Order: sequence, then C-alpha cells, then structure tokens
Amino acid sequence: MIAAGMGAGAVNAVVGSGSLITFPTLLAVGYTPITANVSNNIGLVPGSISGTLGYRRELEGQGARARTLAVGSATGSLIGAVLLLTLPSEVFDTIIPILVLGAGLLMAVQPRLTRWVAGRRKHDARDVGAAPIAIAFFAGIYGGYFGAAQGIILLAMLSVFVPDEMKRSNALKNLLAGTVNAVAAVLFIIFADVAWEAVALIAVGAIVGGVLGARVGRRINPTLLRAIVVVLAVAVAIKLLLD
Repeated sequence: MIAAGMGAGAVNAVVGSGSLITFPTLLAVGYTPITANVSNNIGLVPGSISGTLGYRRELEGQGARARTLAVGSATGSLIGAVLLLTLPSEVFDTIIPILVLGAGLLMAVQPRLTRWVAGRRKHDARDVGAAPIAIAFFAGIYGGYFGAAQGIILLAMLSVFVPDEMKRSNALKNLLAGTVNAVAAVLFIIFADVAWEAVALIAVGAIVGGVLGARVGRRINPTLLRAIVVVLAVAVAIKLLLD
C-alpha cells in the first residue's frame, strides 16, 4: 500500500488518476468498496499537498483564479461526498466513463479549441469565466464521489478555458484536485467507516510520490503531457466500463 500510495501521488502530480492504483489495491487486500474509496481519498490528501507545494513556483500569480475556481471545486466536492454516503454506486456508474472519455477528447483537441475560444473572447484570456467555474463545480462532484481521473477533467478544462503554460495549468489542477479531496475527506472522517491503517500507509507513499511527481511534471514536454492525458483517459474509461 505504501508503494501504491507513492505511485498514486506521483501520477496525480503529473496528470491525475492516481486512485486507479490505490483503490484497486485496497480492494485486493480485502476492504469493502466504500471503505476503500473513503480511505483512499483521505490517504491521498497529504500527497496532494506535497504535489501542490512542489509546484509552488508555477502557482505564483494565480492566486485570484485559484481562489475563484477552488470555491466551485469545494462546493462540488461537498455534494459528491454526500452522494457517496447516501446513494447507491450504480447512480454514477454509467456516466463516469463518458465524463472521462469526454475529458480525454477535450484534451486531444485542446490546441485548436484554445485558439477558437480565445478568438471569441472579449476579456483577457487568463480571466476566469463562468464555464471553468461550472466545470470545476461538476468535476468537484465527481471527485468527491470517486475521484479517479478528476485531474484529467480539470487539466482539460484549464487548458481550454484558462490558457496558460501547461506546467502552470498542471500546478493549478493539483491545487483544485487537492481541494476536492480535502473537503470530501472532512466528511468521510466524520461520517464514514475509515480504515486508518490503510490511510496511514497510503499517505506515507503519496507524500513522497507527490514531491517526485511535481519534479517530473515541471520538466515534461507539454505535447507529451497532453498525449499521456489522452491515453490515460481512454484506459480509465475502459477500466470503469469493464468493472
């Protein structure tokens, strides 16, 4: 579980979808799906923090947009966490693969979409409009409910609607995903059955993985990162469809 946490922390810092490493690991060692889900969420929070800190240089100058989008992410996360604790898992099973595939498609055509969106804006391309806030909100619902691949959705949204250098978008993505996980974790700690031994092991690995992932993510080529996101989106969707 420590190794799984390290891998998830690194993947989350670079792209997202680290939960697809830790969540199956928790199931494999015998935890029930709900306990595995909430314990995984809580355990990855320290990794989100270390990954965000690793990108602190890239977050400079993004305070206003980060605060605005974080409100949408936090609100959505609260709703998603409540849904997880109150509704059967079948409610989201059919739409999660569609969301992930849609995010991958969005990232695949991101350069063309960015030019199209920027050419039709009346305000600065770096301002935060209603669309990214709404997407952050719905991605927060998804992230609070399950979380795997929320990084893909967030990175695709930022790349299209809040154009910037890829590494700066990736830094903001980590901050927003960490916000989602942290808000959901508060509810899970209070109301859910948490396997604290699993949380501790995943957290140790995720902290190390988050730092290492931030170093890799800062240096990775934007085109390569985009390709990784698209491939990972397809892989995640296929896995969710088969489960």
